[in-house]
Amino acid sequence: MVEVASAPPITGVLETALYVDDVARAVAFYRDVLGLKLMAGEGDLRFAALDAGPSSVLLVFRRGGTLADIALPGGTIPAHDGHGPLHFALRIPASTFEAWRSHLAANGVALTGEMKWPQGGRSLYFSDPDGHAVELATPGIWANDPESD
Repeated sequence: MVEVASAPPITGVLETALYVDDVARAVAFYRDVLGLKLMAGEGDLRFAALDAGPSSVLLVFRRGGTLADIALPGGTIPAHDGHGPLHFALRIPASTFEAWRSHLAANGVALTGEMKWPQGGRSLYFSDPDGHAVELATPGIWANDPESD
């Protein structure tokens, strides 16, 4: 076996991508129900970027809209796409867990699951308009994310 030097550090997940049938509908859900701010893609039927918290971006692409490489003045973005119900979690403060439950109900968003994790964190699960499993998660789910706000 070849010995490999240790990898340089990774400081977090910068982007999460979802593939949807209707970008405007997805943007409306994530903006109007979850309060994410649109950063790019206003009026674009192929893609949008939403602010998902410090150093985190939720990218929404029209399903099948990125099947070819995209050449831009700064370089090339490789082709990508996804199918089926995907899952991702948005981090919320533990102190807002019940407020989120109420907010989702008030906006007609039905919970599809709930979890109390052994490390102390809690999660609420629901589906977005494209059937993706969205999780709102408090700290304390993973050992590298201790319970604190």
